[in-house]
Amino acid sequence: MSIGKFLTGFLVGSAVGGIVGLLLAPSSGEDTREIIAEKSKEMYRNTGDSVKEIQCRANEVIEDIQKKGDELLSKIQDVIKKEQHS
Repeated sequence: MSIGKFLTGFLVGSAVGGIVGLLLAPSSGEDTREIIAEKSKEMYRNTGDSVKEIQCRANEVIEDIQKKGDELLSKIQDVIKKEQHS
């Protein structure tokens, strides 16, 4: 399962669970709407933070893979040069 699908499922499940919980809670309609609006804004901020963190980690992994690939390419080129001069 990809990280994107997991994150989407997690967020949708959290949102649905939170909304259902609020709708079943004994509060006035106005209070419930205010709570839903506040929780929606909070979840939006948290989602943005999570996406930024995932992007940073993905960038780190990509940079590491690129560095290792460059090192491997250099080693291969060195072996080829040695074989050509032998």
